Amino acid sequence: MAVKIRLRRMGTKKVPYYRVVVADERTARDGRFLESLGTYDPVRETGGLKIDTEKAMRWLQKGAQPTETVRSLLRGAGVMRQYAESRGKAPAAA
Repeated sequence: MAVKIRLRRMGTKKVPYYRVVVADERTARDGRFLESLGTYDPVRETGGLKIDTEKAMRWLQKGAQPTETVRSLLRGAGVMRQYAESRGKAPAAA
């Protein structure tokens, strides 16, 4: 089972709100998920991202692959740098 860390769309029409979730890649975008890692609100100008870094680190270490959008959100939250350091690799330049 391939596991992805991706966004799950919530909210109403023209007012998107996302949850960052861990899900099997075969499920629908808004379908079943294994665990919720946080939220992302693109409408808010500041503080629209809340991630549980411990949960995110645990899933990354288990081999979950983030989508490109989630990878950039995790990079902004500092999780990808933490993950690279835990693996003994130099973090990629931002």
